[in-house]
Amino acid sequence: MTRYSRKKGNHGYTAKRKQLKIKRRTRDLDEIDKDLEPKSAENLLNQPVDIDLPGCAQFYCLHCARYFIDNHSMQQHFRTKVHKRRLKALELKPYSVEEAEAAAGIGTYVAPTKRKMETQKPLEMESTIPMDADAPVKKKK
Repeated sequence: MTRYSRKKGNHGYTAKRKQLKIKRRTRDLDEIDKDLEPKSAENLLNQPVDIDLPGCAQFYCLHCARYFIDNHSMQQHFRTKVHKRRLKALELKPYSVEEAEAAAGIGTYVAPTKRKMETQKPLEMESTIPMDADAPVKKKK
């Protein structure tokens, strides 16, 4: 007597397989390198409020391309291994087409240089909810 065991992995249903494949996909290093340019970094760090994103898109890690719910969780993320590994990986500039051609013998090859990568500066949050200066403050009794 043989035992029947169900196959795992969604072999027949290709849409489900594609969905599972891209579920945890993160941005590639060359995409993040474009985000680190000063103009794009300024836009990403000062995004307008979007209620569909975590933390209303106000807490964003440039290096990991992640949103956080508040400043405290973002500061905790800066101390994790995942963030430190991403910083280490971003030290090398991504390969360009010219560099690939030079390595193949079509030009002069220059080894990629390392750059100093630092964690973004912490946000100075006065208050997430704007308060009216003229409104009276209620005290608890």
